[in-house]
Amino acid sequence: MTISDQDLINAAKDARDNAYCHYSGFAVGAAIIDDNGHLYVGCNVENAAYPLGNCAEAAAIAAMVLEGGKRIDRIAVVGGSGDPGPCTPCGGCRQRIQEFADENTVIIAMDDSKDWQRYSIAELLPAGFHLDL
Repeated sequence: MTISDQDLINAAKDARDNAYCHYSGFAVGAAIIDDNGHLYVGCNVENAAYPLGNCAEAAAIAAMVLEGGKRIDRIAVVGGSGDPGPCTPCGGCRQRIQEFADENTVIIAMDDSKDWQRYSIAELLPAGFHLDL
């Protein structure tokens, strides 16, 4: 079964509903499809001892790695206070995505016009840091 972009966005929205964001009020959900077609989700979890919280993308990536996933095929990020609004991954999460991305990885996020956009990691993180292992 293939998961559509809209299904991936909906999974990120559902994850967002469980975000623990009592301090910022900015709930974020992320949903990943790995290179084997498996779905992983995560939400942000804040902490009173800032910055000890976790980003939604980091949580979804950790779930993927825990289950043996190696590469992100697509990731959807949904965030905002109240209704979903513009929210691309933060700088740290762009680097986290870079670690598990390739030139075909698609990042789906809402832009400032409130339209869903498909980005490559190179568009969101030009000249991103990586190690050649």
